[in-house]
Amino acid sequence: MISVNDLRNGMSIEMDGNIYQILEFQHVKSARSAAFVRLKVKDLRNGTVKEMTVNPNDKYKQAIIEKVSMQYLYNTGDTYVFMNNETFEQLEIPSSSLEYEKNFIREGMEVTIIMYQNEILGIDLPDKVTLQIVECEPAVAGNTATTAMKQAVLETGLTVQVPLFIENGEKIVVSTEDGRYVSRAK
Repeated sequence: MISVNDLRNGMSIEMDGNIYQILEFQHVKSARSAAFVRLKVKDLRNGTVKEMTVNPNDKYKQAIIEKVSMQYLYNTGDTYVFMNNETFEQLEIPSSSLEYEKNFIREGMEVTIIMYQNEILGIDLPDKVTLQIVECEPAVAGNTATTAMKQAVLETGLTVQVPLFIENGEKIVVSTEDGRYVSRAK
């Protein structure tokens, strides 16, 4: 058990059956009332962020979050299969758990699986990924008075807006945070 006074940013705790990562904490002392601690936490199961107030005398169980580097192997339709590069164990994650992340995963890619007591909380993607364009319209000459963009479909099925000079078959860098075009791949 860990005291509220020992909490730090980035630490994970178990509270009321949920697993929270502490984003911010603040000890508040008031002349009118007893001291309390204000927390801003992220629920690691569903990703919601909320603020809560706790008593400084409370104690919580520290949640040890395990991060395992794995390689994405293939998709069976219902599940995504990953392999631990050290033990060669395979892990299946339902595709419903990876609704957003599957737009950026390609075969052979290294990702970090986030787990708590053998429960898969999700995957941690790199900030940017390189993906190949499989379908886009050709550039139209004389259409470059402004920063004109066109739609492109990537190998994962994600549709992004790219500049007109990007052509079919090119590899581009895409931000995993917002799914936007960043640059051409080198």
